[in-house]
Order: sequence, then structure tokens, then C-alpha cells
Amino acid sequence: MEHDDISVGLDIGTTKIVAMIGRRNEYGKIELLGIGKAKSLGVHRGVVNNITQTIQSIQMAVDEAIAVSGIKINKAVVGIAGQHIRSLQHSDYITRPNSEEVISDDDLDKLEKQVYKLVMLPGEEIIHVLPQEFKVDGQAEITEPVGMYGGRLEANFHVVVGQVSSIRNIGRCIKSAGLDLAGITLEPLASAEAVLSNEEKEAGVALIDIGGGTTDLAIFKNGIIRHTAVIPFGGNVITEDIKEGCSIIEKQAELLKTKFGSAWPGENKDNEIVSIPGLRGRDPKEITLKNLSKIIHARVVEIIEQVFSEIKNYGHEEPKKKLIAGIVLTGGGAQLKHLKQLVEYITGMDTRIGYPNENLAGDSDESLSSPQYATAVGLLMNGLNKVQKQKNKIAEEQKLKKDKEVSGSEKEEEKIIEPKKIKKSFIERWGEKLRDFLDNAE
Repeated sequence: MEHDDISVGLDIGTTKIVAMIGRRNEYGKIELLGIGKAKSLGVHRGVVNNITQTIQSIQMAVDEAIAVSGIKINKAVVGIAGQHIRSLQHSDYITRPNSEEVISDDDLDKLEKQVYKLVMLPGEEIIHVLPQEFKVDGQAEITEPVGMYGGRLEANFHVVVGQVSSIRNIGRCIKSAGLDLAGITLEPLASAEAVLSNEEKEAGVALIDIGGGTTDLAIFKNGIIRHTAVIPFGGNVITEDIKEGCSIIEKQAELLKTKFGSAWPGENKDNEIVSIPGLRGRDPKEITLKNLSKIIHARVVEIIEQVFSEIKNYGHEEPKKKLIAGIVLTGGGAQLKHLKQLVEYITGMDTRIGYPNENLAGDSDESLSSPQYATAVGLLMNGLNKVQKQKNKIAEEQKLKKDKEVSGSEKEEEKIIEPKKIKKSFIERWGEKLRDFLDNAE
């Protein structure tokens, strides 16, 4: 059975690992064929710190996805995050040998490859080179230079950089789990693909993906990625604070956060109490929901303020860089009660929760349209786009080959036909001359 239109997204998170198998249906929506989840062991703040445990978790998630879909998979698009990620702006150019020919995709590839050769700090590697605006012979603000004439092609790039060791560790985990790496994508870019509309990217929007170990940020304006950042705090530090503040175990703290937690302390009354079973023969603990939300509030404010300072660094307060569409929250942490209101209060920006369901086929399981699966859906979309590009490229090459063959055979035909035409016209001329000669002879 052929599976050349199928792709796999693998989200290696701090709290969970998700493997998603899917393809596009006839309406361009994603049809999920199988999904596997496993508790993430061996990943801390988005970075692998225990190879063996991470491999086991990946294998569990992949095996579950294979069992559900009945499809054998051999490669996956993987997300990368972690506190080692940083981004920078860079400008570069190429001089084209023949300005009489139009600019092609090959020229853009050549320029992009040149940026990949940039010298980084020791132990760092370029993950993404994302073109922003182009210049052709000094003419600025060009978004699509293909098809234009020009000698000098210049561009501004958003370059995402990560630690070589962290990238290699992820690669090794994937390989040891029996998969090939189809590509590595920065997680906030994958989430953006899944939950943002083109209108939002055009107007200006900040995507905040609150995961277990990290909070990822991606800023778009005029349809182009402008800024990315990874903040090394996520939902796990909130759970840790609840655990210490209430003197309970981690499992209970996580349950308290998801079931009764709120980012807004004002909404809980003092007499609202939840009882937690004591450990082995000890008395149960009583915790007021007001205290619980105060602990959560303090940590969430800290995370949002750090993200907001990144948004200010981008230059949101400048009129030209203003993010008109505001903020979109996604990731598991976005499900925290009253988080949207708190973010609006701190930043003064319009906020909504981002769900990946717009890109999923109508018959998809409702639980999969939760914000916590945004990254996995985005990675799957990324993989499917790669598959489609590859198909288009092969089709184009085959068309060119066919055209060459057709034009070659036409030339052959011409070679055969031409002498016949000449021969025929010569005989005709000779016949006419002979008739004239006989007429004159009479």
C-alpha cells in the first residue's frame, strides 16, 4: 500500500510526547489517521536530559499511533524548543551572472544557502533561515521576487539559532526510536501554522504557546515572521509552586491546577475549600481556592510579563509595528481558567485562545482540537506541505522532461519532413519546365 501522501508530526514536549499521522482530504483539511500520546520522561524545559527515557517515550507514542492507524511510519517532522533557542536579523545578497534572465527559485535557494554558512558562536547551529523582504537592484519592499529581472538580489532574514548538542540529542532519540528525521521545525512556528489565520499574520499578532516546560513566542506582521523567543518557564513551574505552597505531592498539585485552578484570585470566595486525601493514614488537607489561585496568579503574571517584555523589544509600541490582531494563546497552559482576561489586563491587547480545529477535517475527535495539540497539528501540516512541495517538484521535472522529449521528436520530424518538401517542390518545378519545353517544341 502506497503512503506517499501521509506525514507524521512528532511533538517532543516537557510533559507529553505526541505522534500524529495524517493526510489532507479533498477539501485541503487534515484528516487524522492515528494519534499516540506518552508521558514525557527525560525532557526538561524543552531540552533532552535523559536519552534512554526520551527514546522509550517516543517509541510508546509512535507505537500507539501505528496501532490506531494501521500504517507503518518511518520518518517524522519534529518540533524543537528550549531555552537555548535564540533569533537574530541578518541581511545578505547575491549578484546574478545574467540579469537578462528572470529571478527563479534557484536564486532564492542560493541566497538562503549562503545565509546558512554564517559563522555562529561555538556550539551553535542555524535551524531556520526565514526570508522577510527582498530587494532587487535597490528596489525595496518586494515580497515575491521570482519572475522579476535584476542583477543584485538582496534580502533581510530572520535567523533562528540553537545549540548543536541539543539538536543532535533530538536527532539521536528519533533515530534510536526507529525513525528518520524528515525535518526540524521551531515549535512556535508550527503552532502558528495551526492556529493563526492569514489575516491575523497580516494585521500583526503575537502567538504565545504555553507548554509544560517553556513558553514560546512568535510575532508576525504584514504576513511575515518578525520575532521569535523561548522563555524557560511553563505550566510545570505553576504546578511546582502549588506543590510547595500547599505541601502536597506533584500529582495532586497538577490535578488541583487543572480542575480548580484560576489565574484570577478575585473570583474565588474565602469559604470555597477543596479537600485533598492525606498520604497513608494521615488526615486530609483542606486548601482554599482563593489561596490556590493566588499562587497560580503570581507565577502566571511573571511568565506573561516576560513575554510582554519580548513583545516590547520587537517594537510593538511603534505605530508601524503595532500588533492590531493582539495576542493568541495556545498550548496546554492556555486552558487555565481566566488566563485570557489576565493577559488582556497586563498587556492591554486583544486576546483569544487558539484552537487547531480550523485546519482539521470535520469528523475529527473533538478532544484533538484542544490548544495542547496545536504544536503537533502544526508539525503535521509542515510535513504535509513538504510532501506536497516534493510532489510538485517531481511533477515539474517530469513535465520539463516530457516537453524536451516532445520538442526533440518534433525536430526529428522536421528533419524528415523538410527534405521531402524540397524534393516534391523540385519535381514539380522540373515537371513545369518539361511541359514548357514540350509546348515550345510544338
